[in-house]
Amino acid sequence: TLGEYAFIGAGAVVTSDVPAYGLMVGVPARRVGWMCQCGERLHPSAGRAGCGVCGATYEESSGSLRQTRPSRATAGAS
Repeated sequence: TLGEYAFIGAGAVVTSDVPAYGLMVGVPARRVGWMCQCGERLHPSAGRAGCGVCGATYEESSGSLRQTRPSRATAGAS
């Protein structure tokens, strides 16, 4: 199962579930980081991450990432 907005590197061989927003590379694929839904790399600190490009915020816990505030681009979209 691929989580929403998962990013898989070219040539990666996915052998297990991929968490939402996970950045996966290698053979076999392993998570090497987190990505924003807009495609920017995230760098969580103290379990939180913010995207400097779109403004979305995320919270990391137990090996997963969840969005806590949508991006500025989608915040007002209907």
